[in-house]
Amino acid sequence: MKTNTLVLLVALFLLSLQIEAQQYKDYVSDEVTSETFTYSDTLNLDFYSSEENISSKRPLLILVHGGGFSSGKRDNPLEKKFCIDMARRGYAVASMSYNLTRKGKSFGCDYSSVGKMVTFNSVTKDILNATSFLTDKASTLNFNANKIILVGSSAGAEAVLNTVYMQGSPKTKDVPFGAVKYAGVVSFAGALVSTDYITEKNVIPSIFFHGKKDNLVPYYIAPHHYCKPTSPGFITLFGAKAITDKLNKLGGSYLLATDPEGNHDWANLAYNYTDEIAGFISETIVNKKHIVSNIQVSSKK
Repeated sequence: MKTNTLVLLVALFLLSLQIEAQQYKDYVSDEVTSETFTYSDTLNLDFYSSEENISSKRPLLILVHGGGFSSGKRDNPLEKKFCIDMARRGYAVASMSYNLTRKGKSFGCDYSSVGKMVTFNSVTKDILNATSFLTDKASTLNFNANKIILVGSSAGAEAVLNTVYMQGSPKTKDVPFGAVKYAGVVSFAGALVSTDYITEKNVIPSIFFHGKKDNLVPYYIAPHHYCKPTSPGFITLFGAKAITDKLNKLGGSYLLATDPEGNHDWANLAYNYTDEIAGFISETIVNKKHIVSNIQVSSKK
């Protein structure tokens, strides 16, 4: 009798894990609500949630928009569509504004490499503030504060990668990271200034969408905007392929979606791949599976 009871309990536990993992792949609700919060000074974020099947165990996605650190909005059509789609699958989702420190200014080859690092760090500080604000409300907003995934596009992708994989670098010594630890990261045409600080201790499930012919943010290793070595803005960036090479050596989970003919348009095109993103998150972060996946994508989808 005791053996049968134990078998039944194990079966029910495994079934509950399967149901939870599947929940974050498929749509569980048609209706999504949003609420706007001020998380720091005049900076706002929009919090999206389904109206049904809400679980306190659900992961939270924090979206950081693109725009060269000079433009872009948290509630542009692509961002809103992405947030609603993921909320319908059961995720809690927040789309945040941040300080556009380069508004009306250049972020190209004429802007100093030191300044570019300051810019990355500025947005990282805003991300950390938004994360702290949201985790303080985790119980009322109903999400798991240990399952927070950062999602970024272009400039936002550079910022989220800087946030999760540059802690410990002298370049980020002025960033108050604290004890925050993210569960995953999603990059749409993003890059890092170094892969040296990716270690076994900070590797997290990571998703990358990138075009091989991106002429702004390199797919592999190249200068930002392909600036000449003599230009003030010369800084080497490590794109999706370079980062996943490092993750692979460390045994990390990742999804690398490559467009052989693609360019920086993948900063926007990747918003359409919610099936792939939701599936990877549910398998690696919710269901704790190890996955290494390299797929080819096309702008013709």
